Amino acid sequence: MPIKSKYVHTNIIARDWQALVKFYQEVFGCTPVPPERHYKGNDLERGTGVRGTELHGVHLRLPGYDENGPTLEIYSYTVQEKEIKRAVNRPGFAHIAFLVDDVQTSREVVLNAGGNAVGETVTLQTSTGAKVTWCYLTDPEGNIIELQSWG
Repeated sequence: MPIKSKYVHTNIIARDWQALVKFYQEVFGCTPVPPERHYKGNDLERGTGVRGTELHGVHLRLPGYDENGPTLEIYSYTVQEKEIKRAVNRPGFAHIAFLVDDVQTSREVVLNAGGNAVGETVTLQTSTGAKVTWCYLTDPEGNIIELQSWG
């Protein structure tokens, strides 16, 4: 029997949490959910298993939801591991997706805001005949974003 649960947030660890927050606010219209978080000390170290670190960041309300909707949590640790190469086909969490009216126009907005292309914009058809146009890009820190439009 499944546990009773509710989806709350997805976390991104950023090199510069404030710059990445600005990107998601300006490009996707995400809005901050106060307060900013600034943690340090023994409980943080015990909870994360990362000695000598501090954690700073904020939650952003994702577009299309009311004040009780899920958030994108963007944090920076003062002690960080070496970055691994991100890839759409690497096992584990791969990307976050946003439904947009026009994929090509939205793609240009992401690129002009410091994002990078991963692949091309394509349209696929499901077995039911529905068509989805989509593309993968990255935010300025290399996190993969999918833009999609159904029609």
